[in-house]
This record gives sequence, C-alpha cells and structure tokens, in this order.
Amino acid sequence: METLVALMVGALVAAAVYLMLARNVLRFLFGLILISNAANLLIFASGGLTPDSPPLIDEGAIAPAAGAANALPQALVLTAIVIGFGLFAFALVLVYRAYQTMGTLNSDDMRLAEPEERS
Repeated sequence: METLVALMVGALVAAAVYLMLARNVLRFLFGLILISNAANLLIFASGGLTPDSPPLIDEGAIAPAAGAANALPQALVLTAIVIGFGLFAFALVLVYRAYQTMGTLNSDDMRLAEPEERS
C-alpha cells in the first residue's frame, strides 16, 4: 500500500512541476494545488496506513492500540486541506482579475509595472 501511495505522490509532483514550468498563470496555479495535494498525501502516509486499526483510544486505556495510525498527521492534513482551498479560491480570483485587467494569462506579457526593455 505504501508503494502505491509513494508512486502516486511521485506522479503528482511530476505533473505539478510540469504545470508550474508553463508561462500560463492558470496552469501554474493548478500545479501549485497539485503539489500541495502531493505534500498532504505524503504527510498522511507518514502517519501510517492501517485500515484495520483506527487512531482511537479504547475506554480506560491511555494510548492507542499497537499498530494504530498516528492521528497527528491526519489532523495536520485536514488543516492543510482547508488552508489550501482558501489559498486556491483567493488565487483563482486574483488570476481572474489579472486576466480582466491585462487581457492575458501569459506571465511574460504581465509586465505592467516594469519598464520596457530597450534594444
């Protein structure tokens, strides 16, 4: 199971890097979201993938049962998902507004504040 998750993380990172190298700002944004999801999946997998033993503490015990998944990475990933969604919503509106203002999504053409290059 861990091998499959590692291959999925690798594929997500490869796709994210491919998208982030594009000059299109919207593709960069999708690459950023993909790499964020890959990091979340990696952190989630580091907590242990045990479908038989949930990270719950039995009544009267002071620790989870042996072999149980770690609950801390699960809580961190849940928080990261919420923060990532907020970042994605804000960045999507920002990209849309930049497109309305400048009429392009090409990052090379978005040089409004920079002086023209003289040849």
